[in-house]
Amino acid sequence: MNVFLTGGTGFIGQRLVAALIRHGAQVTALVRRPSSPDALKIAALGATLVQGDVTAKESMRAAMQGMDVVIHNAGVYELGLNAAGIERMNAVNIQGTENTLSLAMELDVPRSIYCSTTYVYGASSATVARDELYQPNTSSKTHYERTKKAAHRIALDLQKRGLPLTIICPNAAVGANDHSILGYCLRMYLCHLMPPIAWTPEVMLSLIHVDDLCEGVVKAIEYAKSETYFMGGEAHTRAEMFEYWKPHIGGAKARAWLPVSLAKVIFAPLEPLQRAIGLPAIFSRELVEAGRISLYDSSQKAKDDLNWTHRSAKAMWDDTIEEEKKLLAARTKRDIVSLLNPIH
Repeated sequence: MNVFLTGGTGFIGQRLVAALIRHGAQVTALVRRPSSPDALKIAALGATLVQGDVTAKESMRAAMQGMDVVIHNAGVYELGLNAAGIERMNAVNIQGTENTLSLAMELDVPRSIYCSTTYVYGASSATVARDELYQPNTSSKTHYERTKKAAHRIALDLQKRGLPLTIICPNAAVGANDHSILGYCLRMYLCHLMPPIAWTPEVMLSLIHVDDLCEGVVKAIEYAKSETYFMGGEAHTRAEMFEYWKPHIGGAKARAWLPVSLAKVIFAPLEPLQRAIGLPAIFSRELVEAGRISLYDSSQKAKDDLNWTHRSAKAMWDDTIEEEKKLLAARTKRDIVSLLNPIH
């Protein structure tokens, strides 16, 4: 099976390359810089690297020709971005999806998979799990949510026009060396740098271990229909998340649950300061907005159709934290920025 993959150098992408190769796939990965550390990592796993960019459609044409499967996983996920970052997010998340999936349709690729997100459905109830039939009823809280909604509409349109496309909508993925804000917060906790504040303890999330998600994507190649599938793990509240962290020695626990309005006021001046020292805006107004919504999702359809399973919430956090601790211990640079940024 020959697979053309976008987004192979990212947090999910690197694990996905490993999962695909483990299951016998020949992976051709689109990368912007073949000499980058992350590109070299997936090359070492066995992926064939092709230089290009999802924002440049023609850069993908030759490599995609004759493929059995296209997996479009490329995307920019970050909160608290500056104007340049937002522009890049628009280009990759929206135009990149249009370019990749429309090209797959032009080239008659037999099967395509698009990695979307349950964020495109907006907020869920905090008490009742939703499924793929849920109708979104909330406006976008972040630039990421807005761009992914636009990309999701593009994917649905191409699916309706005949592209043999499966849309995977994961909840937020969790794992060691996570590039998301959640990964930064976990490393802050393990490095005793986590401030004792948080907000919205009642928010419900169905976080999924990144390796379980990647196994689900692989299963979707074989079993999934041209439909949409939610992929999330065992649901738990934000307050319960910190309880899962508690047995692992770390920093300050959440002792003060701030009102949303106060958190936004506190974080606004911190955004440029964090970027100035070489970090993303870990604490930002967008993070507060994103943190207000529950994403309580049912993955029963994926379990039934794909014979897919996931680990428990406790196992997810225990596995993630133990692996993250090993990565932290192996780092040679011990300054705060080096400890908090993911390894490339």
